[in-house]
Amino acid sequence: MRWVPRMTLGAAAFGAVAIGALVAWPIGQDNGIITLNGDVDRGAYLARASGCIACHTNFEASGAPLAGGVKLDTPFGTLYSPNLTTDPKHGIGGWTIKEFARAVRQGVSPDGAPYYPAFTYPFYGNFTDQDIADLWAAFQTVPAVNEPSKDQEMTFPFNQRWGLKLWRAAFLVPPRTDPVEGNDVVWNRGRELVEGATHCAACHTARNFAGARQSDSQHFKGSRSLPGGGKAPAIDYETLQMRGWTVNSLAYALRTGVKPDGDAFGGSMGEVVMYGTSFLTDEDRKAMATYLMDDHTGG
Repeated sequence: MRWVPRMTLGAAAFGAVAIGALVAWPIGQDNGIITLNGDVDRGAYLARASGCIACHTNFEASGAPLAGGVKLDTPFGTLYSPNLTTDPKHGIGGWTIKEFARAVRQGVSPDGAPYYPAFTYPFYGNFTDQDIADLWAAFQTVPAVNEPSKDQEMTFPFNQRWGLKLWRAAFLVPPRTDPVEGNDVVWNRGRELVEGATHCAACHTARNFAGARQSDSQHFKGSRSLPGGGKAPAIDYETLQMRGWTVNSLAYALRTGVKPDGDAFGGSMGEVVMYGTSFLTDEDRKAMATYLMDDHTGG
């Protein structure tokens, strides 16, 4: 029965070749060089809306702004947000705007490795070149912090980043931020924010066994398995209406963190308001509320 070990060796060799090909498989696209001048104020506004401050500043440890180190427990291991300051060694000070654009919009690091989808890049895929230029200009004003974030603590096989290429092929979908014909400017602005920069679905949509959002069937239906063991309520329009929310009360809550019953948001949603949506304009908060309080299941 010499064919048995030969088959085993053959299968092992094939597996090694397949893994090697997967490791070498390039991801991401070359979208060209961005030469636009960035607006620092607009970039800072977009960074706030996108949750950069809350996710990359370790407030519990009195960490410096955007220096990273925020702990995120997942079913696959523990992640720590990276340093986004201008430090050239531990931050993004040595990056180019092209590398920055690919990281933000495509989730690909400067060396071509895929980022874990805990980084909400799937929501930023439709950021324009001007958005990127503005963000880049804002990040250039962040003081350098010469301290590394903590190493990721992912269990095997999730610590093998090349495996994320398969995840991307199976689950990565573009954000649904394009305007929908027949809806007004306010509604479409709300869609752009809710489905894009503010990435509401990251917490308020259930995920499957692989950690991918179940966007088709569970969009905004809530999640019982947030990182760290938390939960997020449903925010689909039917549930919001049933619980007595209105456009005005939702917009107010996004500014103050206070709900219609007088209670306040806690946990991660409290941080979202404190470090993110409270800095938005009244117009943008109303746009978000308008979109969420409407039936947009067909959009």
